[in-house]
Amino acid sequence: MSSHEWKERFEEERRQKDEFFAVHPQSPISPRERHTFRGLSYWPVDPNYRFELELREYDEPQVIAVADTKGQERKLWRWGEFRFQLDGEQVTLCAYRSDPREERFFIPFRDRTSGKESYGAGRYLDLSPQDHLAQDGKWVVDFNEAYNPWCAYSEDYACPFVPTENWLSVPVRAGEKNYPHGENAG
Repeated sequence: MSSHEWKERFEEERRQKDEFFAVHPQSPISPRERHTFRGLSYWPVDPNYRFELELREYDEPQVIAVADTKGQERKLWRWGEFRFQLDGEQVTLCAYRSDPREERFFIPFRDRTSGKESYGAGRYLDLSPQDHLAQDGKWVVDFNEAYNPWCAYSEDYACPFVPTENWLSVPVRAGEKNYPHGENAG
């Protein structure tokens, strides 16, 4: 896929998400806000935030308890970690599963933009084998895909907080920015 096609794919996905949020009955945007909803804000698509990385799987994945925005606890399996350079700094991100039998990974993270330019409680990445696993066994970790949890738009949703091990000390200016009407940051 060419760089132009890659960027166009993101633009189309973002347009579809905006349409869903604006009109779909299951949108996290409240019905009273939908008449003023003009779309989500994103950083420009940037290939410098796309990585193909080896997942260093743990010999024995551990179950951790993670609090959510409603004060409940959720269990996540800490499955492995990605190590890479971001903004000139060595970083590590843990990959989780909510069930050991599932194949996809959940990567919540906070960064230096959290609470300022992006949602205060952090953003998420989801990695599925069909969309993110390269033929060489590496995973595509693309921060241009970073999205806000639905609790960023409405207090009706409960979203897991980002474990401190995934708090990055660098800014990640890729993906979705803060939603101006839904500043329910935890």
